[in-house]
Amino acid sequence: MQLEGILLLISILFFVSIIADKAGYRFGVPSLLLFLAVGMIFGSDGFGIQFDNIEMAQTVGTIALCVILFSGGMDTKTSDIKPILTQGLILSTIGVLLTALFTGIAIWFILGKTYESASFSLIASLLLGATMSSTDSASVFSILRAKGLRLKNNLKPMLELESGSNDPMAYILTITLLNILQSNEDPNLFTAILYVFIQLVLGSLLGFALGKVIVFLINKLNIENDSLYPILVLSSCIFIFSISYFLQGNCYLAVYVGGLVIGNSKFVHKNSTIKFFDGLTWLFQLLMFLILGLLVNPHELLPIIIPGLIISFIMIFVTRPLSVFISLLPFRRMHYRDKAFISWVGLRGATPIIFAILSLNADIPNARLLFNIVFFCTLVSLIIQGTSLPQVAKWLHLVGNSKGLRKPKHFDIDLPDEIKSAATEIVITEQLLKNGNKLMDIGLPEKTLAIMVKRDMGFFVPTGKSVLKEFDTLLVITDNAEKMEEAMHITKNENDS
Repeated sequence: MQLEGILLLISILFFVSIIADKAGYRFGVPSLLLFLAVGMIFGSDGFGIQFDNIEMAQTVGTIALCVILFSGGMDTKTSDIKPILTQGLILSTIGVLLTALFTGIAIWFILGKTYESASFSLIASLLLGATMSSTDSASVFSILRAKGLRLKNNLKPMLELESGSNDPMAYILTITLLNILQSNEDPNLFTAILYVFIQLVLGSLLGFALGKVIVFLINKLNIENDSLYPILVLSSCIFIFSISYFLQGNCYLAVYVGGLVIGNSKFVHKNSTIKFFDGLTWLFQLLMFLILGLLVNPHELLPIIIPGLIISFIMIFVTRPLSVFISLLPFRRMHYRDKAFISWVGLRGATPIIFAILSLNADIPNARLLFNIVFFCTLVSLIIQGTSLPQVAKWLHLVGNSKGLRKPKHFDIDLPDEIKSAATEIVITEQLLKNGNKLMDIGLPEKTLAIMVKRDMGFFVPTGKSVLKEFDTLLVITDNAEKMEEAMHITKNENDS
């Protein structure tokens, strides 16, 4: 196919995926599931697009994971994760190890009973378990943030920390078991443990040190073109990932820690850089899930429906909860409802599929079967767990007060973190105009300044005597966010009644 034809096809796939996401949002369907579905519909068993380039899929997936983890680290505030740092790290290491072990043993038994011709060895079963042992960061970040859930008990930062930092452990387990299968030798347990330890320690140290150096350089460089600052940070992200690989550190952990350090530091053009990475993350998620959807042959999933469903349900209801509850045993003050919700957010996504591609590239026995099982389990996880997260949180009484300041949509404004004021917009209603139609009559809280009014397609700067109309949108900046939230919440309730 000519380059122009490929570009046309990609643009159509992107457009269809975005439209599908807009429609799916109303029904609570995860965006990533829709992206996968679009890829499958346009693939070999759908509209007939033939895509079987394993190397390209692995390359795109690796770059995408690098950017997603870095961006996830930048968006995670250290002040939020400090109270739950220990729990998050235990879940991302011991929790992943236990999930891989329990799931691998279950798979060894299940495939032996339902798929005897596969002849899956215990090591191959553990490899499959390790491939699916981590909570997918792309899925967790996108679903939690898209749904806007206000979870109690610091659950949101804990889940984001776990999903962002557990890929390294799953990757190390996958690579170690893959090497054992390829070498056909008895595993050296001491060597494997030492390898895991070195990778994790080096990855953490490199990510932290390089993150500090990069922040220093960004603030010292005086680049005339402001648009180059986000590109500089992107280059730094790729550098951290690559140099950690060559220095034998875990590159996935290094890039997450590097993003964490950079995102929690002060540097020039920070807001525009974070916005740049938000868009870039969605681009790579969309591209990654589309390619993975194109890569699978849906007719090959039919023979593994029964074992795939059994494995999926055992992971959702047995091995993941068992691993979480065992890992969090030392934290007796944690309520069982918190642990139950953490268990339920064991989402599978692109990461397990990308790890399964490593097995395809290595050409080990039953590699295609392993890939299909991972893909099928990912679909089941996104359908069952991804669509039910808000409802499960409500059932467990873990959803906090939903009131909050509306983020400006009609005004392109984003205040730096150093500024403690909050920007929000208010839609003028009949209720707000009951005491008069002038700005001074609305009764904004103290330390609140009205900046601009949007009326139809026009904008103007108001004064106290400016006449407001119903459906106007008012941009305000306030130092009294709590009072502003209360005022907006009361008004909303009065309008609803």
